Amino acid sequence: MPVAPTLTSYQIDALDRNEVLRYLGYRGQEVTPELDGRLDEAIASCLAIGRARASIAVYNVAGREELPDGTPQIALEDTALTLVGSSMRRHMAGARKVGVLAVTIGMGVERELKRLSLTDHLGQVLFDAAATTMVERAADAAEATLVGMAAREGLYTNFRFSPGYGDMPMQTQPVLLDALDARRRLGITLSPTLLMTPTKSVTAVVGMFDTPQPSTHASCADCFCRAFCNLRATTGRTCHD
Repeated sequence: MPVAPTLTSYQIDALDRNEVLRYLGYRGQEVTPELDGRLDEAIASCLAIGRARASIAVYNVAGREELPDGTPQIALEDTALTLVGSSMRRHMAGARKVGVLAVTIGMGVERELKRLSLTDHLGQVLFDAAATTMVERAADAAEATLVGMAAREGLYTNFRFSPGYGDMPMQTQPVLLDALDARRRLGITLSPTLLMTPTKSVTAVVGMFDTPQPSTHASCADCFCRAFCNLRATTGRTCHD
């Protein structure tokens, strides 16, 4: 029976200023009081406008094979989505299941970026960095959901891996979005070059394994997903127990 994707919304109330500065290319330069204030305004505006939503599904690994040209391919049950390339062969080595996610913070952010591009270049740059930080937090939240789903089945996860990384082809995007019904559910569309709109959107896959992986967090303290994880509260354990 086909897997029904889960549609989830996330509340993101704060952004890490250091992360926003990192996306601005900050390397210890002086931040003037004026710029500091503008940065606060951009973060507050992004949090007010952005709406973090995700579509998520988990598929069993059906098989592993090579295409006629020798390219590795991993087939997933109940979906047309396949994971192609050496990067996926390494990332999913030994995986029993694969979690798939698509997240976006919405067209409101896209419209504000467009408005600022016409009226306030500095404001656009600051808002863009804040929005990038916010969508990555949304992806952390979606990944936390997948980590919890895996843990409830006694499985362990590795980190999320997106199309365009390594040799995972961008051609994965349309099939991945269709598997999650993300075009209809989240309003994500693709350009002819397979770039997403809203631009502040992320797609990724996460492997699920019988044993802890080198990338499994050894503690909750250093986990990017910790702010969104309720695994300990609901089960009394963590994903690395």
